[in-house]
Amino acid sequence: MDFIQQFFETGGIYVAVVGASLAVGMACAGSGKGLGVVGEAAAGVLSEDPSKFASCLILQILPGTQGLYGLVVWFYALFQWGVIGGDPMTMTFAQGIGYCFCCMPIGIGGMITAYAQGRCAASACSLIVRRPDQMSKGIILAIMVEFYAILCLLASFLMLLFVK
Repeated sequence: MDFIQQFFETGGIYVAVVGASLAVGMACAGSGKGLGVVGEAAAGVLSEDPSKFASCLILQILPGTQGLYGLVVWFYALFQWGVIGGDPMTMTFAQGIGYCFCCMPIGIGGMITAYAQGRCAASACSLIVRRPDQMSKGIILAIMVEFYAILCLLASFLMLLFVK
């Protein structure tokens, strides 16, 4: 019983680290899925016209940013909590849950937006097959999804910054 009481009083850092790890893991999983969707479409484009590699590569990169956003939140959180480069701070279980939830916007939002952006970018790959001069419009359509990933990053970052 003493272990459980001690965990609820000082073990919140473990819960917080799980939240930060889920944030980066979910965002990277979404990026991986989005990159895979674009990669499949790009492979089809390149089988017809290998000269469109640069265009496909630009579209391929777009869904990968959400994974980077998750990694930024993970690093920031672990540095803030002293897990990396210092003494881990002591926090209660309730505080750990709070910090865990601070990391979730980029985790959940990053996972969903990366896949959605991958689908948009894959459609843009189809566009450059028929209308290569319209590639910029395809990129803009895919980048529109990025705005919501940035909002998720901002939400997680601001909560980590201001939640005590």
